[in-house]
Amino acid sequence: MSLFSSWIASPPPDAAIEIAADRVTVGVIGERSGGLVVQAYAAERLPPGAVVPSLTSSNVHNRAAVVGALRAALDRAGARPRRVALVVPDLAAKVSLVRFDTLPARREDLDQLVRWQVKKASPFPIEEALVTSTPGLRGADGSAEFLVVTSRRDAIAEYEAVCDDLKIYAGLVDLATFSVVNLLLGGGDYPAAGDWLVVHLRPEYTSIAIMRGPHVIFFRNRPEGDEASIADLVHQTAMYYQDRLAGERFARVFLGGSGRAMGAVELARQNLEERLGVAVEPIDPTRFAALTDRISVTPDLMDVLGPLVGMALRARSESVTA
Repeated sequence: MSLFSSWIASPPPDAAIEIAADRVTVGVIGERSGGLVVQAYAAERLPPGAVVPSLTSSNVHNRAAVVGALRAALDRAGARPRRVALVVPDLAAKVSLVRFDTLPARREDLDQLVRWQVKKASPFPIEEALVTSTPGLRGADGSAEFLVVTSRRDAIAEYEAVCDDLKIYAGLVDLATFSVVNLLLGGGDYPAAGDWLVVHLRPEYTSIAIMRGPHVIFFRNRPEGDEASIADLVHQTAMYYQDRLAGERFARVFLGGSGRAMGAVELARQNLEERLGVAVEPIDPTRFAALTDRISVTPDLMDVLGPLVGMALRARSESVTA
């Protein structure tokens, strides 16, 4: 969905890594019989305050602790990668949807147009930003929508530097929720007709994406600390969807991640089913990547593997088309 940097060469990464506020996770995901298989994974907890995701300030506050956790996770997974796909928190970037009535012929001119459009709402100088855009819906009148992700260049560099310290090149960087969306897109597990909803929970935030086919038509991120409950947040989103996006009813709803308290995800699932009148499905990466015999399936494992397998599916697709 959002590409901060990419490889020119086509080989897929050796592993996927997520650096979150509370932990570092590693997944070694290969291919077997034409499909993906999780060969090994490991997670290491981070001390409080080591990583504080932020759009406007430093993110990695204790680099030594994060590097140590990543080294320990790699050792437990038996991994010695040189090239990885890296997942970072949603709070490290700003996501926007911008629409243009007409498009310039040259890509360079389009990039400048996108930067000019998001500059007005950027909380930091656009000259200090990484700005990436992905084509979205096209209108019958020739208009075009783009999903735009903006982040501070030095903030993303902090996450990449953790990998650099271990001589690992993070060539592909994406947000956690977009990695989960790419899990569903890459696995083809989305409705051919009708809009669908993805709710992704993290202890420090909740992100919601409304999809129309393979395109994001709405994205919202709410940091933990806001007063609205998860169910209320989704209800507000559903009202906006019906009033402003010509929506009726979601064809499918997916929920995954980790909550702020024990049972938070299950409680959110029950509340969402009552509010939306649609069965809420778990985000299950094991539908798209097999597990080796020594890996046991747990609810926490689904949370850990979701973004990692999503990145593997995306990297695999891009390596084929590179």
